[in-house]
Amino acid sequence: MSDAPIVNEFNLGPISCHSFNQDRTELAVCFNTNVVHIFRKVGTAWNQVWALAEHDKPVTSVDWAPKSNRIVTCSQDRNAYVWNLDASRQHWKPTLVLLRINRAATFVRWSPEEDKFAVASGSRCISVCYFEEESDWWVGKHIKKPIRSTVLSLDWHPNNVLLAAGCADMKARVFSAFIKGVDKKPAANPWGEKLPFNTVCGEYSNGTGGWIHSVAFSPSGNTLAFTGHDSTITIVDPAAGSVQSIRAPYLPYLSILWLNENQIVAAGHDCAPHLFEFKGQWAFAASLDAAVKKAEVGFTARDTFRRMDSRAQSSSSTDTEVHTQHQNTINSVRAYSGSREHVEQYSTSGIDGKLIIWSTHDIAKTLANLHL
Repeated sequence: MSDAPIVNEFNLGPISCHSFNQDRTELAVCFNTNVVHIFRKVGTAWNQVWALAEHDKPVTSVDWAPKSNRIVTCSQDRNAYVWNLDASRQHWKPTLVLLRINRAATFVRWSPEEDKFAVASGSRCISVCYFEEESDWWVGKHIKKPIRSTVLSLDWHPNNVLLAAGCADMKARVFSAFIKGVDKKPAANPWGEKLPFNTVCGEYSNGTGGWIHSVAFSPSGNTLAFTGHDSTITIVDPAAGSVQSIRAPYLPYLSILWLNENQIVAAGHDCAPHLFEFKGQWAFAASLDAAVKKAEVGFTARDTFRRMDSRAQSSSSTDTEVHTQHQNTINSVRAYSGSREHVEQYSTSGIDGKLIIWSTHDIAKTLANLHL
């Protein structure tokens, strides 16, 4: 297996969201429009085979359930659809979800058991949706308090009950999304024991403030990481009662992913994936983009201002090239291969219209080659 990044360019516009099927032979991607395109891999090329065009406004998020092969999409039109493939007709059939929101839906994710999903929105609430057999449709139950602004990101705990949310009110929260008749009583964990619906198991800030762009549970679910618009990554360990915020001298991160219990990948406005590692405490480790000319790991104020100065173009400079694989903001980082406990490859997509698959096998080599 080659460790070089695999770059896919579709030239159809900026990518707002993407998701792969279970065996990674098909890809659902939205190019900042109301249509979700589904591509099938043939050799090394991606050929479009379907277009899901039920939404009226731009699609904001898509998630493909690996086991049930269902796709869920949400949009600025305040709707969500669950798509099922009719194998005989080779057609994706949409089912409207009753969200009961009056603002745009911003983010959607299936639960680990794929028996429910959560939709974030600008209505200051989260719709936890499950299938109601009697009515034969998907209905949503709202998590509202104490959310005070738009919910920007979500992540499910491995126990299928707890749900993390990052909000524009500068808070990351952990809620119980327990649905009676759907979920079994969860085992006791560091986040709590009694978990009725809408229980707030934790509310956290990164200290200096900033929209919370992304949240993610660790593979065990015992730790939570979130990133804010103030260029910080915060790691919460409820069992130890610790909250550690790392201020990075980089532009804000928009998406984070746990590679394992001790490594996190974050990417955003700096156009390159960055690695954070735990060695006694969490710290920035390296940029994982080999195209970057020079690794910058300083965290002092002097290093920060030096970096800001290097971004300014002098009167004699004509170099405007971005020295990264992505040429614009990365807005999504997702696991591609491996397990939740050990991600072997991950994918990134961005405003430059590229979708890149990265390998984690060369991380040790990257760290060994750093010259500080």
